[in-house]
Amino acid sequence: MLYTLAGGGTLCGVAALVLLIVSTATDFWMQYRYSGSSANQGLWRFCINHKCHAHTITVAFWDATRAFMLLAVLSCFAGVVLGLSAFTNGTKNRRVRTGGIALVLSGFLALLALAIYTGVTVTFFGKRFLDWRFSWSYIIGWVAIILAFAAGVFQLCAYQRTTAEPAPPNNPES
Repeated sequence: MLYTLAGGGTLCGVAALVLLIVSTATDFWMQYRYSGSSANQGLWRFCINHKCHAHTITVAFWDATRAFMLLAVLSCFAGVVLGLSAFTNGTKNRRVRTGGIALVLSGFLALLALAIYTGVTVTFFGKRFLDWRFSWSYIIGWVAIILAFAAGVFQLCAYQRTTAEPAPPNNPES
């Protein structure tokens, strides 16, 4: 049971890590119409008519979203590495707990990033463009958040199960 929880947490963490990397690296967070052409944007650049350009305006919400997503990727990586290294030493050590905390932190950081992006996008782009929608990279980010939180909870439950001491035996003869 213990290896099942820790292993499930590690597998969820690996899936969350892959999804966080894909979500952060791609340019499909939002799609909209710009001057009659389809356009999309990501965290690093925007594309109009299949020509991509770097974001030239440094806006605080772009920087905050990028920073929180990169920190989420690094935290998730640390949680996965700690989860995998716990299997070499058994699950009775603190690496499982630390990996679980890192994975929960990763989910929280990604949640902050997507909350900032959602708030600004709905407020700003919702009024500026009539035909817009969130795209698949953005949705993958939300799935990664759920997986990172689940991975962290599995790791923390595995640690809790290993540290729980059995109850003393009941001796009716004494």
